[in-house]
Amino acid sequence: MTQKEKSSSLISVYFWTLSFLKPYIGRLVLLIFCGIVITGGQLVIPKLIQFFIDSTLNEQQPDSFIWLISFVIILVVLIISFSAIRNIVQRSLQEKASRDMQFSIYSHLRKLGFAYFEKHPVGESLALMNTEVASLQNLYRRLLPWMINNLIFSIISIILMVTISWKLSLIILPSLLLYYIFGPYLEKKASRYGKLMADDRVRFNQKVYESIASLNDLRANAAEAWDLSNVNSKYKQLNKMMIKTYWFAYWRGTNRRLSYYAGGIAIIIVGSHLTLVGDMSTGGFIAFLLYYFQTMQILTSVVTSITEQRVLMDQAAKLYQFMNIPPIVQEEQQPVKMVKAQGNIELQNVSFHYPESPYILSELSLSVSSGQKVALVGASGNGKSTILKLIGRFYDPVKGRILIDGQPIDQLSFQDLRENLGFVFQETYLFGASVRENILFGKPGALEEEVMEAAKAAFAHDFILSLPQGYETLLGERGVKLSGGQKQRISLARMFIKNPPVILLDEATASLDTISEKEVQAALQRLMRGRTTITVAHRLSTIQDYDNIILIENGRVLESGNYEKLMEQKGAFYHLSYGQKMEGA
Repeated sequence: MTQKEKSSSLISVYFWTLSFLKPYIGRLVLLIFCGIVITGGQLVIPKLIQFFIDSTLNEQQPDSFIWLISFVIILVVLIISFSAIRNIVQRSLQEKASRDMQFSIYSHLRKLGFAYFEKHPVGESLALMNTEVASLQNLYRRLLPWMINNLIFSIISIILMVTISWKLSLIILPSLLLYYIFGPYLEKKASRYGKLMADDRVRFNQKVYESIASLNDLRANAAEAWDLSNVNSKYKQLNKMMIKTYWFAYWRGTNRRLSYYAGGIAIIIVGSHLTLVGDMSTGGFIAFLLYYFQTMQILTSVVTSITEQRVLMDQAAKLYQFMNIPPIVQEEQQPVKMVKAQGNIELQNVSFHYPESPYILSELSLSVSSGQKVALVGASGNGKSTILKLIGRFYDPVKGRILIDGQPIDQLSFQDLRENLGFVFQETYLFGASVRENILFGKPGALEEEVMEAAKAAFAHDFILSLPQGYETLLGERGVKLSGGQKQRISLARMFIKNPPVILLDEATASLDTISEKEVQAALQRLMRGRTTITVAHRLSTIQDYDNIILIENGRVLESGNYEKLMEQKGAFYHLSYGQKMEGA
């Protein structure tokens, strides 16, 4: 990327970041107005003090003295009041813009779907949602209008200093040179290491999240020491970068203070001499000193902000690039309406491969009639679960098409399509909420009677009542308070209350023990009644009553038929079933 393209990209990122302030333009205008009032007051006060010392005290005019003191008090009150308003408005602006950005990122995350989450760890998404957005609050705090406001103040202040005493103005040049010789270098180093530290912190937080999420697996495999070593390694890397960052930040601050106080001491020494010999008034000397301290404070803040903004822009660029990742699956802008499907599903010459992977399905065709129960069987990695993902439009086929009731699913809205589908996965996700709320997930707003009927249909009602607070019992993260079979029956209760015409089961009982599997199978039989059902099956004994069994091999349909027919053929399905029986024996 050329320098011109890089600059253009940074400008695009900057204006994208500022776009989140558009709904709050009124607050932004108020912020600028407060800044103007504060700046004006800060510029006027030193001049008033100069006038007060040089004119009022020397001429001993009590009326002027009272008037000036009153005016200064009013100005100070105004500055304090408008500073308070500015701080409140600025904080509100930061929070609201950051919140809108988080919602925008979250919305985009949802659109990216399976393809993104299968390639990127959850910790990375959490870092985008929290760490990166939180750091950008500083970008909103040091907005371009804020910097312009401070630069204008500094320029006017310097002009006023020159008008008071051009000789004294020359005296402060060495202190400015001291700051600007070493300052930018130290600012650049501190900011560079600050950025690297932020990246290391993201990686460390991501590792900690993964460690917590996999704690049970780590304990089960006696791998806690290994994991702790990895976490410790990430922390050492972060700590090393923190030390470098704080080291340069310390010298940056030291250089700033040296420049600041060196100039102040020089002004006091030379200014006192000029005052004594009559080249400068006492009021002018005091006003000059006030302008100097104000200007140095603001200029160093502006320089720091410019360097910080570059680092913050790099962080904003990550979010900007993320927001420009196009979803692999795009929703039709003017979708065809589908209220309630009959449940006829057809795959026509479907070919598919995951990004940067070989084809997993190759010109596969199959048809499922409304109300039929169809099982997909075969060795792992042959695309059975992929077929369910394609029907749910988590991915789109590379070739071919999929139809529901004769309608291509890519012409339907995601909402209409997925309201007609009911997914039951091998692992059920339960929210950290009550049992009732977890069932309502299938149909938000359903009546209490509907919740109980769904639970009864899923054979979950009795065990729910045995819980401490029944339907109001809070479930821990991922429902850890429940057994695998109980979780799965909650999942089935969701399907009963949702009442979709098509059920897609992805090895729903594969991870359950024999007793739990029987309980869940009983609920599944009730759920499948009168609905189109496509099941990815591992245990072939559970699909003997299915209308059609399709054996997938190398991404194609190798055999199909009901259980008796396939066993009579003594083909691949027969040998697969015989092998399972032998294993069971």
